[in-house]
Amino acid sequence: MPVKAVCVLKSEAVNGTVFFTQQDGKSPVQVTGEITGLVKGLHGFHIHEFGDNTNGCISAGPHFNPLKKDHGGPTDSERHVGDLGNIEAGADGVAKINITDKLISLEGDHNIIGRTVVVHADPDDLGKGGHELSKTTGNAGGRLACGVIGLAAN
Repeated sequence: MPVKAVCVLKSEAVNGTVFFTQQDGKSPVQVTGEITGLVKGLHGFHIHEFGDNTNGCISAGPHFNPLKKDHGGPTDSERHVGDLGNIEAGADGVAKINITDKLISLEGDHNIIGRTVVVHADPDDLGKGGHELSKTTGNAGGRLACGVIGLAAN
């Protein structure tokens, strides 16, 4: 039976729901959902280390990075486990999410349940922007909305 998780993102302007499905502990995780209230364009989309939103999205900490690597894009070998790249909002401010990722998991060492999804204000440069923040955050800017990932009802 597949494992399913869900994350509800809420802020003053940006809201959405993200779903995670994994067939078994070794298969890729399918990430789907929709986020509204965004400015048209690309927005960094990451899993952060802590499921702590007591001080807003800041208390979620850095990107989930158990392998201690530099920031990168979702298809790079050098990347944080939580680096899921960008989502793209259309002119209507809506981003439809459909990502398949082989590093995150819903069980085991790379388990993301209990961690936080963060949607950023700016595009993620995937570690290739040359900015001082490229290798840590992708220079993706402020945290627009976040939510803790929890187990979903099957």
